[in-house]
Amino acid sequence: MPITRKCRTRSAQPEAALSRLGAVARDKTENLGPYADQARETASQRIHQARDWTAPRLEMAAYRVEDTVAPRVADFLSSTAQRVEPRRTRRGIIAARKTRRRVPRAAVIAGVAVVGAAACYGALKLRQASQDAEWQANLNQAREQVRETREQLAAKARDAKERVAGDGGAGDGDGRGPSEAGNLNGQATT
Repeated sequence: MPITRKCRTRSAQPEAALSRLGAVARDKTENLGPYADQARETASQRIHQARDWTAPRLEMAAYRVEDTVAPRVADFLSSTAQRVEPRRTRRGIIAARKTRRRVPRAAVIAGVAVVGAAACYGALKLRQASQDAEWQANLNQAREQVRETREQLAAKARDAKERVAGDGGAGDGDGRGPSEAGNLNGQATT
């Protein structure tokens, strides 16, 4: 028999064995499938029961540790920290910063209120000063306008007085009447 034929027969044997094992496995899974489902359900029930039993006991243990062990550990750690902390040297401004004296809260609030009131007072005074300056400028402008108007009226009154005194009440002599001689602004009308 040739060598190639031997190789083919050898490779066919494992493939046949594998197909037989696959068929047996399928049969067994069909037979054992319901048992696996039942085992899964039982395991989940047991895990739930174990957690239900463990949870209150863990909570009680936590309360006991918190009430008994934790205060002792906290006291031990704070006393150790105080013993380990180096002594501070106090010099000038550095000492003032490192002291643990606190300013009373009422004093801080009162200080902030005083500073705020002073700021408001200053802002109001600045606003009042700017308004006073504006009012003064407007008042000066109004006084100037009144002075100019008074001067203009005085000049017009003199002109009218001179015209009346020079004509003797008969007009300018050019044949025009007093209303045609000029308007109040002193401009001649045509």
